[in-house]
Amino acid sequence: MSIDVRYVAKLARISLTDEEAKLYGSQLDDLLEHVKMLEKLDVTEIPATAQVIESRNVMRDDEEQPSLDREMLLAQAPQRQGSFVRVPRIIAE
Repeated sequence: MSIDVRYVAKLARISLTDEEAKLYGSQLDDLLEHVKMLEKLDVTEIPATAQVIESRNVMRDDEEQPSLDREMLLAQAPQRQGSFVRVPRIIAE
C-alpha cells in the first residue's frame, strides 16, 4: 500500500524535498504494513477497554471541618473591600 506523501504534505501545508518525500513515504509504508499485520490478530475473545490499566476514583466522605477565622484573614490582607480581599486587576478592559 502506498500513500501519496506529497498530497498529504500539501494538505498539511508542509513542503518536502524529494529526499524527505522518499524517506517519509518509505516510513509510512512500513507503518501501514505493521498495521496490516495487527489487523490479522484474532481479538474476538478480548473485551473492549478504554483503559489498559484499571482506573477508579478515590472518594472520601464530605465532612464539615472548622475553617479559618474570616476577620483574622481579612485583617492580614494588603487591601480589603468590605468582606473581600481586593487584588490588582489582571485583565485589561
